[in-house]
Amino acid sequence: MKKPLTLRLPSKKQIAIFLAVLVVVSAFFTITAFAAGDVSSAITSTWNAAKAQIKTVVNNVVFPVIDVILAVLFFVKIGTAYFDYRKHGQFEFAAPAILFACLIFTLTAPLYIWGIVGM
Repeated sequence: MKKPLTLRLPSKKQIAIFLAVLVVVSAFFTITAFAAGDVSSAITSTWNAAKAQIKTVVNNVVFPVIDVILAVLFFVKIGTAYFDYRKHGQFEFAAPAILFACLIFTLTAPLYIWGIVGM
């Protein structure tokens, strides 16, 4: 007959040793980093160089992808709302109206969003 497994909890001394080792190891792996030079001007120049590229990618990729997703969702919701109308005799306007408003918002967003962001 096998002996049943028993769970032995660690003692307070073992927990204290573990925590002390954990503190020492974490102290060895933390390194203080000091910047050499003017960091803010480097960040500003990098941002100014990449600003036009970011704006182009967002205008030509991100907004059109969001527009396509919203358009597909809008037409699917119009279809399901129509079938619900055929089944129950009541057309639900809330979800298609919200999707249409979001679609109009994202279609016109490139015209004004960069003024808000400050680019």
